[in-house]
Amino acid sequence: MRRKRRVKIVATLGPASSDSATIERLFMAGADVFRINMSHTSHDRLRELVGIIRALDVKTGRPIGILADLQGPKLRLGTFAGGPQELKIGDEFTLDADPAPGDRTRVYLPHPEILSAVEPGHRLLVDDGKVLLRCTAKDGERAIHTRVEVAGRVSDRKGVSLPDTTIPIGAMTEKDRADLDAALDIGVDWIALSFVQRPEDLAEARKVTRNRAGIMAKIEKPQAIDRLAEIVELSDAIMVARGDLGVELPIERVPGLQKQMTRACRRAGKPVVVATQMLESMIASPVPTRAEVSDVSIAVFEGADAIMLSAESAAGKYPVEAVAMMDAIAREVEKDPTYRGIIAAQRSEPEATGADAIAAAARQIAETLNLSAIVCFTMSGSTGLRIARERPFPPLVAISPDPDMARRLSLVWGLHSVISEDARDFDDMVSRATGLAFREGFSKPGQRIIISGGVPFGTPGSTNMLRIAFVGADHYADM
Repeated sequence: MRRKRRVKIVATLGPASSDSATIERLFMAGADVFRINMSHTSHDRLRELVGIIRALDVKTGRPIGILADLQGPKLRLGTFAGGPQELKIGDEFTLDADPAPGDRTRVYLPHPEILSAVEPGHRLLVDDGKVLLRCTAKDGERAIHTRVEVAGRVSDRKGVSLPDTTIPIGAMTEKDRADLDAALDIGVDWIALSFVQRPEDLAEARKVTRNRAGIMAKIEKPQAIDRLAEIVELSDAIMVARGDLGVELPIERVPGLQKQMTRACRRAGKPVVVATQMLESMIASPVPTRAEVSDVSIAVFEGADAIMLSAESAAGKYPVEAVAMMDAIAREVEKDPTYRGIIAAQRSEPEATGADAIAAAARQIAETLNLSAIVCFTMSGSTGLRIARERPFPPLVAISPDPDMARRLSLVWGLHSVISEDARDFDDMVSRATGLAFREGFSKPGQRIIISGGVPFGTPGSTNMLRIAFVGADHYADM
């Protein structure tokens, strides 16, 4: 099955989309990667979902990616003795270490790391920013005294966000560590890491994964924006988590940050996923708003590797329709006469490495000669990533002998992943590449393709050659 678009679609699974029939319908509608939210998924259910997707992988003959999204630390208030409390502008309100139920003047904050890290002047956002508190004073590490700047209701266990405070905790909780171990044992392809504040937050996950899965850093904290370049360098992919970013930062900054992150990832050759509320109205409506269509199209025009559905496919009334709509929007954008010019204008100069030089040359030759496809052999995935970084206009086929890597590359812009044995020699390389380009529908007899590979064969990271080859008619009579 060949997609008629370059950008990939990530669909979140949930109550509306957890059975095998619906998952297959989501895939047929256009989903390339399935996201499993570990905040709501047990290990047994994770194993069941992965089994369904892997069976679909076999049935369709297509590598399908699986993304396990770790919950991350959840910072929440304690409880209130008299139920929800209304806070007014100017009220004094204290968050402290006393576990007794709270009232209109105070509440328990069961996070000593927050009590120690917050300083006077820092903001505390409660319930996704519906209530804004400003720290006015501290009582050592026992209490934070605040003044209410945005009024509203506070109630039991509401979340707390701290846009001005770097919290001295890692990105993974004990639950996350258990979920990570389970996800790796079951065999997911990507791990999304929540609550990333600094590059060091990736270290623990990297140590555990040992390249068994790609690590995707979710950018949802202002502190991560400040060190974005380092985080991009140390991660395998980035998710632009616009929902949480829009809580902790002025919401009008989010579109610009989305563009900055997309372009930073394109320069680095790292996949970037744009997420949150892309077709939000389709949770309850069979059609999106015009603004949502425009939002999706902007991410596609910008050259994002993937666009993601969350509640739309996980809990909405129209999960399959949401995927189909996103697919239709993406295909229409990529046919637009301005699309190629915008994508080309954002292309970065190749880095001074052999792999980047080969990738840039493959793209330029393929476009100059109007070749029908670029076919690359890749074991570690790096060759496919480098050529995808070029955003070539001819179709891009990535051949990998490693099923895990082929599924991981299903997230990457333009890459049509194929699982096949590595080439034994030059003749076998040409035969495999031309044969696959023909069978997968990218080339017709008489057309030419360009092949990228490495010598010696079977050596990861050895990309050092290009070959232009004809797709012959006689060769396929017996296929």
